[in-house]
Amino acid sequence: MNTFNHIRATLILVLFFSSFCSLHAAKNMQMLTWVDHQLLYCDTQVRRTLTALPNDSMLPRSIDARGVDWHTVDAYDWTSGFWPGTLWYDYENQRRPDLLQKAEHYTHELSALLSPNHVCDHDIGFQLLCSFGNAWRITGNDQYRRVLLEGANRLARLYNSRVGTILSWPHMVRQGWPYNTIMDNMMNLQLLFFAAKYGGDPKYYDMAISHARKTMRYQFRPDGTNYHVALYDSIDGRFLRGITNQGYSDNSFWARGQAWAVYGYTEVYFASHDKTFLRFVEKLADVYLKRLPEDYIPYWDFDDPNIPHAPRDASAAAIMASALFKLSQIEDNADKSRQYLDAAVNMLQQLSSDRYQSGNRNPSFLLHSTGNLPAHYEIDASINYADYYYIEALTRYKRILGRV
Repeated sequence: MNTFNHIRATLILVLFFSSFCSLHAAKNMQMLTWVDHQLLYCDTQVRRTLTALPNDSMLPRSIDARGVDWHTVDAYDWTSGFWPGTLWYDYENQRRPDLLQKAEHYTHELSALLSPNHVCDHDIGFQLLCSFGNAWRITGNDQYRRVLLEGANRLARLYNSRVGTILSWPHMVRQGWPYNTIMDNMMNLQLLFFAAKYGGDPKYYDMAISHARKTMRYQFRPDGTNYHVALYDSIDGRFLRGITNQGYSDNSFWARGQAWAVYGYTEVYFASHDKTFLRFVEKLADVYLKRLPEDYIPYWDFDDPNIPHAPRDASAAAIMASALFKLSQIEDNADKSRQYLDAAVNMLQQLSSDRYQSGNRNPSFLLHSTGNLPAHYEIDASINYADYYYIEALTRYKRILGRV
């Protein structure tokens, strides 16, 4: 190639890459604008909820399918951490002093969970991580860290070394059940990881890893789908059987349970850097994505025979989207990273459509979540944890866009 042709080829390449980068930057800015628009929508709905709540001591939990008012709960409900957590995310994005005041207030309401007279179960992770965990992350206030450490102490008391997992429902054992561990419990291991890293007992890390390994071995079927509940012998630790409490059947593919699993094992890999967990969570995410309908929002249970007339579960989609945003950033496989990022964006865009956003219909963020269909409550409803993971997913995506 002569000098002239070499220069021309070089200029063409430079122009091509410059054009590509410009298009990429423009697309990135377009998506940032879109995310900010959705976050402003969330802020509008938060304001509506704050106005609608009957008092400052009750927390919003759910709104019926055709309802307009929140059903409220106190600090002891398993979902109590999601509302203060939502306020912390709203404050993180909007930085208004009034939001900070409200987030602090509702977080403080959950201090009752550490009362000496309160007998906690595994849900103390949900309750404290979403509230005090986000408070500590955003403010750095050490009082929040101390609460999280005490919460980890309470959670660790439920660990059974013979079984190797954390007991989920002590009250069910008192009613005659065997020792039980539910898939939701994967979400609470973060509290033990936090404590082991930030001043608590280092043994908490080992407890969390043991729980993850035992759950990985026994609570999943060969195809990567999971049993909602694993029952163990509390004396010798033997796995007895897998059952469901909220899915269609013991052997069905409950959507939110799989979302809990993907989110939980993403956090286990993030804390441990053990590639065994990364390969495992890929399997869990892939089987979920393979079974999704075209709009990326799952039916409440993938095996419900009433599909396509079965209820959807926007909460599972929000949880999974948030998990996949994080998983995409810690993946060691570029193709997998792109696959998970694209899937999470698709989920978020569908959740942000008129079909799934509540809009003027009620003050929540999202419609069409399914809480517990077998027990006949919170069906096709708005639920606080759907809103929490939705705003978390938006915030995570905004961070990713900000780094590109």
